Amino acid sequence: MQTVEMDSREATIALGKAVGTQLAAGDVLVLDGDLGAGKTTFTKGLARGLAIPDIIKSPTFTIIHEYHDGRLPLYHMDAYRLENGGGEDLGLEEYFDSDGVSVVEWAEFVEDELPADFLAIHFKRTSDENKRVLEFEPHGAHFQQLVATVVA
Repeated sequence: MQTVEMDSREATIALGKAVGTQLAAGDVLVLDGDLGAGKTTFTKGLARGLAIPDIIKSPTFTIIHEYHDGRLPLYHMDAYRLENGGGEDLGLEEYFDSDGVSVVEWAEFVEDELPADFLAIHFKRTSDENKRVLEFEPHGAHFQQLVATVVA
């Protein structure tokens, strides 16, 4: 696991952008952390790295936002509302095996649907309101290489 401290919203966006430039079709990222920990902020940067011009919003009430106008499509998912089940009914595996990049927040509610290879990023708030700690946990060789390239 690789740990990075972010000292601003801009730094979190920049790191997301750096990760986004390295992603390929079918890549799955799992973001977890408290509300306000920076998951959507990171995803905004990730979208920039995918050359997506759209405004990225949290998909809390829609479950999945799709963005198709970049280098690769981005499928931004919030599984929080699926805490009582239903992930299998959404066809998540079709997103995960698609031509785009899937970002899943609150993935613990759909963990049975996740592929074997994915990148988990854990967002932790600190006592300083502007700082966050991000822990990168790669699953699979592709994501180990990506973390070594971007975070190291």
